[in-house]
This record gives sequence, structure tokens and C-alpha cells, in this order.
Amino acid sequence: MALLNGKVAVITGAGNGIGRATALLFAREGAKVVVNDIGGGRAGGAEDRSAADKVVAEIRKAGGTAEASYDSVATKQGAEAIVGKALAAFGQIDVLLNNAGILRDKTLLKLQLADWQAVLDVHLTGSFLCIQAAAAVMKAQGSGSIINTSSVSGMLGNFGQANYSAAKAGIYGLTRTASIELSRYGVRVNAVAPIAKTRLTEDLPMFEKAEDALSPAHVAPAHLFLASDLSREVTGAVLCVAGARLSVYKVVESAGQIKHADSGIWTAAEIAKHFALIDKL
Repeated sequence: MALLNGKVAVITGAGNGIGRATALLFAREGAKVVVNDIGGGRAGGAEDRSAADKVVAEIRKAGGTAEASYDSVATKQGAEAIVGKALAAFGQIDVLLNNAGILRDKTLLKLQLADWQAVLDVHLTGSFLCIQAAAAVMKAQGSGSIINTSSVSGMLGNFGQANYSAAKAGIYGLTRTASIELSRYGVRVNAVAPIAKTRLTEDLPMFEKAEDALSPAHVAPAHLFLASDLSREVTGAVLCVAGARLSVYKVVESAGQIKHADSGIWTAAEIAKHFALIDKL
């Protein structure tokens, strides 16, 4: 039996790259798919409905079921319309993949507020709004899987990506909190941090010769795993996919050092003296 038979999946940013690869795989695995994409450029802006329409046509040509959605994730009305599309077309929503994204890279001192805000609006606020809209339905159903998209930039930082890194780190925290709050309703919340060659990353040096090794096709099965009942016991995880390599990101606290109560509070000089031990895992 296909892994997603009878399930309805909403995928934002599904017109290209990772979103498209996952939409096609979900459809092959039996899901009815809402393909959401406004069709904007890498930095956002202009809209083109043909991006979503082409993926819907591919799915239908292969015998699958899909509907297009062109609403923006960055507004409450847009997020509710995206979930509403699934309910109107298919009567339910079982999987939400928050994949929509834009890039507006600038070094910290050159980054304009508008470019900071636009990236947070799509990645972080968009994920929050879509989670809120979908989770209300999933709570009533008593089940559901939500998959967010974080990044190595959010986990470790990256030069020239203060806005993107902040958004992706925020998605880590959002994923963790949502997984805690929604578990009592049977809703799982996880994230994937993909390293793949897409139109957002294709001009970066590390992707120049990485056609197949870091293609979006490597990421789609991770989404399928988290969407399906194969991961029924997994929630709050951030799965990193870098081609054939899989790993899990975790926030780790050092063992730390305790100062005896009878010797007073830590002074700055004492912290400096003992910092290597305080920092040691």
C-alpha cells in the first residue's frame, strides 16, 4: 500500500525545487496534493500562477490528484485560504509542509529593514500562520503531520544571511514549541533542514558541481517519512538532509560548572578563568 493513501497534503512553495520534488513523490504515494506557490522570483515580488499549475499538470498526467493554490503564506488571509483550498477540494488536511521561501542576502551592516522583514514574513511568520490554520483542523481530526523547513544557516549561522538565519533559527524554536503543544491532539510537528541545489542556492560555490549529489530528490523522501505513519513516534525533530547524508540537529548544553554556595556568586573574572570548563561538553 502507498504510504499516503487517503491523505491530503498541502505543500507551500511547491512550484519548484524541493517543494515540487516532494509534491510529485507525495502524489505517487497516494496523497491528494494542494500545490501552493505564488510563482514569485527568488527574492519574492512578481507573481506567476504557471509555477503551481505546471506541477499540478505533472501530477495529474501521472494519474495523481492535485489542486493549485496561489495564495501567499505571509498573510493570515493567505494562510487560511491555502488550508481552505484543501478543505474545499478534499474535505480534510493531513499533512502540511511549510516549504515556501525567498532570499534577500546582504551582510549585516548593509541589510535594509524591508529585506529583513520580507524574509521573516515568508519563512517564519508564514510557517506560524500556516501551522495555526492547519492545526485547528488537525486538532478536530485528532491527527496530522506538520513539517517545517529550517536550515543549516539557522542552526549554525552563515555569512550574509542574518535575515534568513534568524528566520530559520526561529523555525527551530517554533517547531519545538508546536510539537509540545500539539502532541496532545495527535499532531506531530517536525522540521527538515535541507542542503540541496535549488534556484535559491544554485549560484553558491558549493553547488556549482552538485547536480545529482545534492538534488531536491534527496530531500523528498525525508518529507515522506515525516508525513507518513512510519514516523508516528517522531515529533520535535529537525532532520538534516545533505544528499546521501542524514543527521539530526539538536541543541546541546554543556555539562557546566557549579560554584559552591558558600563562596559567593560568580564574578566576571572567575567566569573568564573557568570558561573552558564551563564550555566543555
